[in-house]
Amino acid sequence: MNIGEVARASGVSTKMIRYYETIGLIPPADRSEAGYRNYGDNDVHTLRFIRRSRDLGFTVEQMADLLTLWRDRSRASSEVKKIALEHVEILERKAEELKAMSRTLKHLAANCHGDGRPDCPILDDLAAMAAEPGKAPEPARFGPAGIEPVRNRRRA
Repeated sequence: MNIGEVARASGVSTKMIRYYETIGLIPPADRSEAGYRNYGDNDVHTLRFIRRSRDLGFTVEQMADLLTLWRDRSRASSEVKKIALEHVEILERKAEELKAMSRTLKHLAANCHGDGRPDCPILDDLAAMAAEPGKAPEPARFGPAGIEPVRNRRRA
């Protein structure tokens, strides 16, 4: 299969397949004499695993750990469970942060007249936080920048 075919079969874009290969998440594909990537059924299965992991919000580092464990038939399921439960904690924290942001915006919108007047509590709140950076709450971060990734435990 060429890269376009494996992309369609796995649900992972060609760009992401190349990226995963570049960062070492998947091994480099075999190449034809003309230099085109060739993939097999195992590659499709691995990319589907990655796609499902990504859909569940795992980081690249976590996906690497999960792939290592998936391939290791002597693994302890407790290691997989630990990664999953740590990720659940992260997801629940993100959900709470999103709920708090939603409550704040609903409150601000409820106090905004939404008419032709220039007064707007939403903009006032944003401006007040911008004017006093020391008093601003810690920003909610999502994705790898705000979450300490789980490093590969198998290498430790």
